[in-house]
Amino acid sequence: MRAYQVNELGKIPSLVDIPTPEPKEGEVRVKIHACGLNFADLLLLKGQYQEKPTLPFTLGFEVAGVVDACGPGVSFPPVGTRVAVMGNSGGLADYGVFPANRCLPIPDKMPAEHAAAFQVAYGTSHLALTQRAALKKGETLLVLGAAGGVGLTAVEIGKKLGATVIACARGADKLAAAKAAGADHLIDSTDADITAAVKDLGGADVVYDPVGGDQFTAALKSCKRGARLLVIGFASGDVPPIPANILLVKNISVIGFYWGGYLSIDAPALIGSLGELLQWYEKGELHPHVSNVLPLEQAHDALELLRTRKSTGKVIVTM
Repeated sequence: MRAYQVNELGKIPSLVDIPTPEPKEGEVRVKIHACGLNFADLLLLKGQYQEKPTLPFTLGFEVAGVVDACGPGVSFPPVGTRVAVMGNSGGLADYGVFPANRCLPIPDKMPAEHAAAFQVAYGTSHLALTQRAALKKGETLLVLGAAGGVGLTAVEIGKKLGATVIACARGADKLAAAKAAGADHLIDSTDADITAAVKDLGGADVVYDPVGGDQFTAALKSCKRGARLLVIGFASGDVPPIPANILLVKNISVIGFYWGGYLSIDAPALIGSLGELLQWYEKGELHPHVSNVLPLEQAHDALELLRTRKSTGKVIVTM
């Protein structure tokens, strides 16, 4: 089978032929139809992600496909089941083996490209906003990086939860995508004073930040008293210092959120969140935004779209 494999950290991976894996106890093998790319893939490639697979390894966290073999002790999901899977790696390949308990059966109406774009982006935003920040109807939500893979879902879910959504993104095209996802107000991070712009709109009750760096600092200054600031990631490459005096004076909570970590912290909450999201999808209430679909042979180009921030929403690689 083909696999887009990392042989040396920091170097361009290569598309190679390797033996098709066999599932072990508790595992299933999935014939992969689509793989959704995430910023974490870029970190993994450079050895900067919190999880570090042994070299060589195949990139790709998030896949959709069909179960084609079950390992010992596995009765569910059975062969032939369409599933989405969040693995640690192995998605950019024709086949992958994954823990059976990480497989999420997907609706017949959900195409593979949507399924591969769904779990991380929607799961992160839903659990972060509902469980961690407890976003309430009528509050103001500021979304940084609002045209990215998780940012657009935060805009969409924030509106569904009844918030007024301020979307901050770079350039007119990305702001248009955020507007289409439901944003009430738009801020162009290219040249705007984010703090002043948000304060002019009354300030933020909740901040959703997958960017970090200077934008985190600007957003913190725009927070209302009692606000909650969600730390989702550091797409800027800059982990910001947090001035504790501002947190104290304004009673602000800074909340870290790592979606994958909930598998060990509170798996039932994560599973329940995904279940609710799939119900919303089946009702036509969620609309995954996939800006680019490329074949496995162009996996490098797909990663470049992510690295250079030329995409909106999700980038998908198909097999």
